[in-house]
Amino acid sequence: MAQANAARERRLTLLVSTRKGLWRAQGDATRRSWKLSGPQFLGHIIHHCVADPRDGKTWLVAARTGHLGPTIFRSSDRGRSWHEAKQPPAFREGSGRVVDHTFWLTPGHSSQPGTWYAGTSPQGLFRSDDAGATWRGIDGFNEHPQRKSWCGGDQDQTPDGAKLHSVLIDPRDANHLYIAMSSGGVFESNDAGAGWHPLNRGVRADFLPMPDPEFGHDPHCVRLHPAAPDRLYQQNHCGIYRLDRPSDRWEDLSAAMPKSVGAIGFPMVLHPGDPDTLWVFPMDGSSVWPRVSPGGKPAVYRSVNGGKSWQRQATGLPKLQAWFTVKRQAMTADALAPAGVYFGTTSGEVWGSRDEGRSWKCLAAHLPHIYAIEVA
Repeated sequence: MAQANAARERRLTLLVSTRKGLWRAQGDATRRSWKLSGPQFLGHIIHHCVADPRDGKTWLVAARTGHLGPTIFRSSDRGRSWHEAKQPPAFREGSGRVVDHTFWLTPGHSSQPGTWYAGTSPQGLFRSDDAGATWRGIDGFNEHPQRKSWCGGDQDQTPDGAKLHSVLIDPRDANHLYIAMSSGGVFESNDAGAGWHPLNRGVRADFLPMPDPEFGHDPHCVRLHPAAPDRLYQQNHCGIYRLDRPSDRWEDLSAAMPKSVGAIGFPMVLHPGDPDTLWVFPMDGSSVWPRVSPGGKPAVYRSVNGGKSWQRQATGLPKLQAWFTVKRQAMTADALAPAGVYFGTTSGEVWGSRDEGRSWKCLAAHLPHIYAIEVA
């Protein structure tokens, strides 16, 4: 019985958020065999589903429903049952802004059980202190006198709507937060969101008339390393970047990527135990931005030296005529040894590697367009 329980504990669950609902892929202890279950919320757009690592049983879903509009669903039993938030994220009445959808969910600091953060489209930042039942806007950002300038106004400027994403919490300090906005850039708070300042020095904004603006950038995904929280990486509209605090200037890593592939993509994944190892999934960033795998030949690229060089990892992936790409939340890693890496595609496939990207296997296919994958 003890051995059976231990085996169950070693199993992984991937939470697969799609344009038409939520699925789960459960792997056995070896990560060789996977079972797909679902859907839940069939027909709803699920932008993000995240499991709370602090209690091991709470899951939150950011959903865009056909008749209810944007809302949050909560489960306290690992997805067996769900309850809609009593008060989902919403801008202040009279603000002139309306939440189109909640895009990003982040569990709060380990010292704050029940606290969650959410980023929305258009760009808004919200917090819950009751495990997602009720949400309030963080006025330090949402009501900041420069918010409209930071966000480039209140008009959507990206294909799927402007978004606030990559809500990051310093594991050493619950008051130290980072956020990213598409469009807007990266911002930092040292007082739990009461005040904010831009953190974009060194990042190109080739689409703006100013060569080095203070804000207005388009970060696609920003990650903070949990084992080395002074190390941040960024996949941006204009390349790949790294920041080592206390510096406030990002280092451009784009030149290390092969020129035939480029440094444009959406997701970025960090090795949970090694701050120098990370993965990206490039897409075609040519002038028309087709948002497909370069040349129809998908590949993951890994760096083991903090972005100074990259290695192509495509064993097991389609060799040609595969025109999918991977969205910013649709790539993740587990904390096992060796680390497993997983991504979901715009063509509805889930791919996994149990050897840190050296080889890949299709774990599920024929799903709807995948928006996010997280490990539970």
